[in-house]
Amino acid sequence: MDPIAFPLLVALIGVALAFDFLNGLHDAANSIATIVSTRVLKPQYAVAWAAFFNFIAFLFFGLHVATTVGKGIVDAAIIDPQVIFGALMGAISWNLITWALGIPSSSSHALIGGLLGAGTAKAGLPAVIWTGVFKTSAAIVLSPAIGLLLALLLVLIISWIFRRFTPHGADGVFRKLQLVSASLYSLGHGGNDAQKTMGIIAVLLYSQGMLQGDFHVPFWVVISCQAAMGFGTLFGGWKIVHTMGSKITRLSPAQGFCAETGGAITLFMATHLGIPVSTTHTITGAIVGVGASRRLSAVRWNIASRIIVAWVVTLPAAGLIGAGFYWVTRFF
Repeated sequence: MDPIAFPLLVALIGVALAFDFLNGLHDAANSIATIVSTRVLKPQYAVAWAAFFNFIAFLFFGLHVATTVGKGIVDAAIIDPQVIFGALMGAISWNLITWALGIPSSSSHALIGGLLGAGTAKAGLPAVIWTGVFKTSAAIVLSPAIGLLLALLLVLIISWIFRRFTPHGADGVFRKLQLVSASLYSLGHGGNDAQKTMGIIAVLLYSQGMLQGDFHVPFWVVISCQAAMGFGTLFGGWKIVHTMGSKITRLSPAQGFCAETGGAITLFMATHLGIPVSTTHTITGAIVGVGASRRLSAVRWNIASRIIVAWVVTLPAAGLIGAGFYWVTRFF
C-alpha cells in the first residue's frame, strides 16, 4: 500500500478528531441530562463538569476498547485512508442528522457501522471480524438492559436505606450525591467513547507504516482524542438534553443518582472488557428503569420507542453512508 502525502494524513486525522468533537457534542446529554433536569447544576456548569471528567478518563482506564475498534471489527490489513474516510464520514453524517432531529442515537455504533460499510465496500464480507461485530451487536441489547436493571436495583436499595428520611432531607442528600454520580458517568463516557476514535487513528497510522511493533495507541493520540471529546461536551447538545432529561420521564435527584450510577457501572464493566458500547443506549435504559420503578405509565413509551428505532437504524444507515463515501473516494 502506497503511503499518502503527509498533509492528507494530517487532514484525515483532523476529520477523526472532528468526529470525536461531534461525539462529545452529540453525547453531552448522556452525561448531563439528569443533573440538569433535576436542577442540581445549571447547564453551563454541568457541561464544564462533564467535560472535565470526559478529559481525564484516560487516567483511569486501559485502551482495550481502542484495540477492539482498531483491529477487532474489520481486518486491519485491508484498512487504508479511503476506508477510514468513509467510516468517519458515515458516522459524522449520521450524527449530524440525528443531532438536528434531537434523537439520541449512538455515536459509537454510527462509527462501527461506518467502518463496516466502508470496509465491506472495499473487500467484501470476508474483511469483517465477526466475533468483534457480534460482541458489539450484543452490547446494543445488553448495555441498556443492564443499565435498566442496575438502576432499578439502586432505586430499591435507596428507597429502603432512606425510608426514614423526609422527602426534603433525602432531596438534599442526593443533590450532593448526584455530583458524584454525574462525574462517574462522565468518566465512563470519556473512557469508552474517546477510545473508539483512538482506535481509528491508530489503525490509520498502522496502515501507513507509522507504528512500529505491535498495534498500540500513541500517547499524543490519547490526549488529542480526550481533549476533542471534552471540547465537544462543552458545547452541549440541548435538544438531546431535553429528550433525555425530561421527555422520557421526570426525575428527582435520587432517581437521577440511580440512573447515572447504574449507567456508570455498566460503562466501567464494558470498558474493562474492551466492548465499545453506546453511552446513549446505557443511560436511556437506566432512565427508563428509574421511571418504571414508580409505575410503567411514568415512562413516555412513545419517546422511548422512537429512540429504539434510532438504535436499530444506526448501524445500517451509517454503514450505507460510509460505503457511499468510500466509493466516492475511488474516483479521486
